Amino acid sequence: MDWQGEGIVLATRPHGEGSAILTVLTPDLGRLSGLIRGGSGRRLTPVLQPGNRLQLTWKARLETQLGTFTADPLRARAGLIMADRQALAALSSICALLMACLPEREPHPSLFEASETLLEALLGVQQWPLLYLKWELGLLRELGFGLDLSRCAVTGATQGLAFVSPKSGRAVTWEGAQGWAAKLLPLPACLTRSSAMAASPQEMEEGLRLTGHFLARALSPDAAHRREIPAARQRLSGMFGAPL
Repeated sequence: MDWQGEGIVLATRPHGEGSAILTVLTPDLGRLSGLIRGGSGRRLTPVLQPGNRLQLTWKARLETQLGTFTADPLRARAGLIMADRQALAALSSICALLMACLPEREPHPSLFEASETLLEALLGVQQWPLLYLKWELGLLRELGFGLDLSRCAVTGATQGLAFVSPKSGRAVTWEGAQGWAAKLLPLPACLTRSSAMAASPQEMEEGLRLTGHFLARALSPDAAHRREIPAARQRLSGMFGAPL
């Protein structure tokens, strides 16, 4: 089986004499791994940094095999983000979540495009934290844990939404939450207002706590399949004061 296309580097790990196992996110094959010869060497190491976009060829004799990659750089981002500590933490979190949440070779074209847009935003768009929050909401939708923030689950109102049910993922107004607001998760206003105003530090803290709750559920759907939220995601939430 041969495949050619573009991919975003998620991770690499050394393998054998100078080679590496490369994992990328592609639009049509989803998360894809393969052996890349020379991947641990001086020439390819800068190319294979997380967040970089590559032109790839993947070959395998059988579809079930690991396969081998050849790669050429298209967009180098990792080095450009290094100077911004929060943006670098967001890059690490994006790659770690995609590695942890997505099964191998399951297409997610819309998630690929959203990830590409967010990674570009990390290079200097002021509102990237809000874009990151919305990216996590999109990831949850892809995983089947989409939140309904369009109307109140109790009253049906579309205005004054202030909370989210930790069980159903549906929004609730102040009126609808009477008597049990303490058991709900705060819904930050940045996720419901129509303007592109940047998220405040408090909104980011609330938003990361909200999405983190449902990411934990997505990663551990039952007692037999428990997985921790990646450490990179926890470090990012800590920067915004939102421990899980």
